[in-house]
Amino acid sequence: MSGVARPQGVVNLADGEWHRLHPASPLLRGGLVFIAVLGFIIANLRERVIEIFLAIFAPESNGPIDAEYGEWQQDWANDPVGGIVSNGLVGWALLALAAIIVAVVIAFWLSWRMHTFRVTREAVEVRSGILFRSHRSARLDRIQGINVNRPLFARLFGTAKLEISVAGQSANVQLAYLGSTLADALRADVLRLASGARAERAQGAAAPAATDGRADASAIVAPGAVATPGTVPEPGAAIADAGVDGTAAGAAAGAAVSAGQRTPVTARAGALVTQRVDEFLAPELDPDLAPPESVVHLPLGRVIGSTVLGGSTIWAIILVAIIVVGVTSGQMWVLFSFVPAAIGLISYMWSRITKSLRYSIAGTPDGVRIGHGLLSTGNQTIPPGRVHAVEATQWVFWRPFGWWSVRINVAGQSVSASGDAAQRTIVLPVGTAADVHRVLALLLPDAAAEVESLVDAGLVGRGDTGGFSVTPKRAAWLRPFSWRRIGLAETAGVAVIRRGALIRSLSLVPLARMQSVAVSVGPIERALDLATLRLHTVTGPVSALLPVADRPVATALFERIAHEAIERAASDTSHHWGATRVAAEAHVAPLAADAEAPAESPAAPVAPVAETETRHVD
Repeated sequence: MSGVARPQGVVNLADGEWHRLHPASPLLRGGLVFIAVLGFIIANLRERVIEIFLAIFAPESNGPIDAEYGEWQQDWANDPVGGIVSNGLVGWALLALAAIIVAVVIAFWLSWRMHTFRVTREAVEVRSGILFRSHRSARLDRIQGINVNRPLFARLFGTAKLEISVAGQSANVQLAYLGSTLADALRADVLRLASGARAERAQGAAAPAATDGRADASAIVAPGAVATPGTVPEPGAAIADAGVDGTAAGAAAGAAVSAGQRTPVTARAGALVTQRVDEFLAPELDPDLAPPESVVHLPLGRVIGSTVLGGSTIWAIILVAIIVVGVTSGQMWVLFSFVPAAIGLISYMWSRITKSLRYSIAGTPDGVRIGHGLLSTGNQTIPPGRVHAVEATQWVFWRPFGWWSVRINVAGQSVSASGDAAQRTIVLPVGTAADVHRVLALLLPDAAAEVESLVDAGLVGRGDTGGFSVTPKRAAWLRPFSWRRIGLAETAGVAVIRRGALIRSLSLVPLARMQSVAVSVGPIERALDLATLRLHTVTGPVSALLPVADRPVATALFERIAHEAIERAASDTSHHWGATRVAAEAHVAPLAADAEAPAESPAAPVAPVAETETRHVD
């Protein structure tokens, strides 16, 4: 049996036990820096290294090199390689280099060995560190989203980085890196545990298999295969990543192993290459997990056009004009000051284009799934009840094309976040008004039908169109261009605010997750009998602000929204979306079995009344 590969079955990463990351994790996290430094050293010393090798392997060329030995001996700082050679320290240098490599390998191994994680019924915990140990914990009931990122270099190893976003600054937990298939399966397990539907669904799916009296052959999943919904025996079950997928090559290799034959190296290499190619070409959002009709697709032309016509275009024009004027007038210093800024701007625009490619968004049972990226890909899952505010904006140059962008506020994201964190707040980089409707329906499913009638009036309407509050004409002294658009409407527990002239904005705030509401009146506003109404949410790019309103209207809105927010927060159960769904299914089944019998639904647990901070500044 020594020549037969042991079949890999199901790995339970959410069983409460400690597990380790992918063996290549230390290389992917810190080894790239080591490789970059080594490459920099070799690039700067390549000429001297070539001369030294010529002196060793081509003695007839020693004349010019010998003439330079005298200079090398006195120039250790500028030419350490020459000093080593001239002093006969090559052997010691190679020994030191080997020792460094061994030390790095041992450090990487210890780092991997000491970096463990576990998923319990209450939290996701990560322990790491060699000399200084750290222990991070993310409570499941505070999870705001789960992101799976696949950088280009990590995709070559078939790995992915799983990041769990938790409410609170710098509270996120990263698992970098896991096998790509394991990362997707672990995300599903964590979301299932966080939803509140823990063992109920799994026990229901496992019951038919248990009555069979024998092991179901389909329960043994082939290495690299993706489990279909309903086949996971218990929460925490994930498919082992064996390096091959369910393609014909992988099946042939598995058949050969089961027959006691040794799989040729070329066959294994071919299967591995095939798997990596399939991973690069596969959609970031699994079509089996989301209905195709709810997915928004972005044409390449729209992505490029929206980036060129974005706000960065104005800065690009200004920079080009400054550089041209400076060069023509002989002020060459502008090249050193503004050319780097122009290069950075071009890099930013290119990054926006690449991150919007292969974009997809769809609803799943455990939240909204968003995928993006071409070479380096990523996808984000936002569970229900985690969106605190939504905003659709339209830049003035986008108006002729009817393009809009949608951003959100979620707990744990800073307003000054940059890079990947800022990218995760953008749920629709650029889309039409129809796309905005579809995205809002995914983000606010409980109020989608009621909000639908306000969206069109909120995007382009003015005055009392759609039932929005009317801003008095005297507000033109403070908002001369946008006062006709400013207004607020409230329906189904969602406050909708529209404003803006050059940049049109439509903000939506679920009152169940609003932090507080405030009315402020400044000296000029007091003279005009106006007021400002602000709805406070978690920190993020969306600001829910009604800049000017009639003062009595603002006071009435303040009282109504504060009262509505308390009631909505008390009855909100979206934080345990899975338990709510299971309870609803369990309640519907008896009704269907005996429609004539009067059914009494069990009393719902009374949620504690949420205290909403209200401030009236006058």
